[in-house]
Amino acid sequence: MRNWSYLVLVFVFAWGCQQKNDKLQNVTLQHLKWSQDILDYRITPKDSMDKDGLMFSDQGAWFAFGLQDSISPYGGFSGPFLMTQDNGIWFSKTLPNFVLKGNNGESLIDWKKDRIRQESYNSHLEAEYKNEILSVHQKLLFLSGHTALIETKITNRTDQKIPLICSTQNNLFSIGITPESTEGTIQMNSSKSKAIGYLTIDENNPSLASGDSSFYSSTTITEIKPWESKKIKVSLSFIFPEYSWEEEKHLIKTTSFDSVLQSRKKEKAIELAQLFSQQNPRFNDSKYKEVLAKAHLTLQNNWRIPAGEIKHEGLFPSYHYKWFNGFWSWDSWKHSVGLSYYDTRLAKEQIELMFDFQEENGFVADCVFRDTLIENHNYRDTKPPLSAWAVAQVFEKDNDLDFVTRMYPKLKKYHEWWYRERDHDQDGICEYGSTDGSLIAAKWESGMDNAIRFDDTEILQNSSKAFSMNQESVDLNAYLYAEKLFLASLSKALGNLKETETLKQEAEQLKAHIQQQFYDVEDGWFYDTNLEGTEFVKGEGSEGWTALWANAATQTQAEAVKSKMMDPNKFFTKVPFQTMSADHEKFNPLKGYWRGPNWLDQAYFGVKGLRNYGFNEEANQATKTIIEGASGILEKGIPIRENYHPLTGEGLNAKNFSWSAAHLIMLLTEN
Repeated sequence: MRNWSYLVLVFVFAWGCQQKNDKLQNVTLQHLKWSQDILDYRITPKDSMDKDGLMFSDQGAWFAFGLQDSISPYGGFSGPFLMTQDNGIWFSKTLPNFVLKGNNGESLIDWKKDRIRQESYNSHLEAEYKNEILSVHQKLLFLSGHTALIETKITNRTDQKIPLICSTQNNLFSIGITPESTEGTIQMNSSKSKAIGYLTIDENNPSLASGDSSFYSSTTITEIKPWESKKIKVSLSFIFPEYSWEEEKHLIKTTSFDSVLQSRKKEKAIELAQLFSQQNPRFNDSKYKEVLAKAHLTLQNNWRIPAGEIKHEGLFPSYHYKWFNGFWSWDSWKHSVGLSYYDTRLAKEQIELMFDFQEENGFVADCVFRDTLIENHNYRDTKPPLSAWAVAQVFEKDNDLDFVTRMYPKLKKYHEWWYRERDHDQDGICEYGSTDGSLIAAKWESGMDNAIRFDDTEILQNSSKAFSMNQESVDLNAYLYAEKLFLASLSKALGNLKETETLKQEAEQLKAHIQQQFYDVEDGWFYDTNLEGTEFVKGEGSEGWTALWANAATQTQAEAVKSKMMDPNKFFTKVPFQTMSADHEKFNPLKGYWRGPNWLDQAYFGVKGLRNYGFNEEANQATKTIIEGASGILEKGIPIRENYHPLTGEGLNAKNFSWSAAHLIMLLTEN
């Protein structure tokens, strides 16, 4: 019941704030308006696999809903879209599909014609229908990570009593889920998932029935007095076996919809207020508040509670793309930093999720999944070492020393693993590699899968399950340099001053190597090198400014790198700081993945690198240009994308991408 406990805590906190300072709380509640319709959830799925539209989720639920589109003849909400099976699949077109009829069987509402408004917020969805006889107001929110609540308020708009027959007719897609009516509940069992669905209707004990691919409910005739309203509460749960349906059922029965709605509104408003309070003053316009609200909601929609193999809460890279329904290590570190600006609890959960998959030798898996029958965990490689950065950023926000105490030994073990398993010539400079000897996994380990710097790379064996590329990468060693300093700060917080000094000394030595080995004085750029450090692997890419992000460059080196970053023929494009220089012959954003598109994590590292060396005007200019140039970021309804075409601004690849959202938060809040 962790999610309900959290809801109660948030409600108590919000209420306490109101009692302390009504004026401040009123201002806070106004912040919810920035999330209104910030994403467009309108879709009526054509089939079970239709992913043309977006879906709303909350509280870490493994299912989501949309709003009906303009051609839909239904009331209710689109869905649910289930992430409990098949890497995301629609259960039905709409739910609950209410039918409202008079005594003679005539329809009292035309769901398509009578729809007057639909709205979405970070807290809930709602829709309203109105004609001369009735108005119907529907709202949907998430009670917990297991349950969505839908309230339908029906109002008689006439001066006469109206007889009303209310029923539901719900047809399901054929996806291996069979509905069964039992004890006033529709139970839904899946042949492809351990999650069991339950639907209840809290309205005069309606009769419920089910077929092979449908279920129905009906009530006796109800009279609605003139201008009287009646409310119907529907609950829909999808719950995994490690949770208790009996406890969830009790929660549903004893919970007021209005109280949960107010709690959700306060919860989201407070989180948005926290984000807004940390905005860089240069980016305090209303349009940037909308960007932060969109980023917040993107992270929310990708949030999942523990289930199956997953023991902590975390975020998908994108629920919208079928291969991203899992948890990746460097994605997780980036998500955590973004989350730390408004939800350190969830940020810590995300970090610990990945460290549940740390091996005894310190290695952390690349990606992990709830159900390994759908996809296997990937232990062939890890990802760039950014976990200590994430822990340090979270600790900076909430000073939770217990969390640092838990995490520090794991971080140190992971850090030492790199030098033991990924330093082929044992010279203190590491390489990317793999555990299975494959070159493709070694490229994955860099996170920049097909970057041009790996075009001629070969694989070398270090030990029985440790392999390295035959080149030393500047970004990897810049990350390791930064990690030494983050570990030193965490060690100091724990009172281990001797280890702190050792880490600082190691960092100084590594910084000297980075400045000497990876920097080409003639080109004014940082490159990978061969193992001996005698030849550069040429081709200007975003790895060239990671030394600035890590504070590992000299001021003179940073000046030279900055000049190229701000060159419109190279990196200062319509969406600046893309993954490789625009004047390179292999630059190909549409087919390149890491050979030209702008990834917002790399763009952020570039902006932060400029700030580290005092180039704040350039950093501010770049931030504005990135956000204005990337198509849809400043527009309501348009999702945040995995990456962007640096010359046209077109959004590319996956929609609703978490690390893009997390780095937008960083871009707009850091000075």
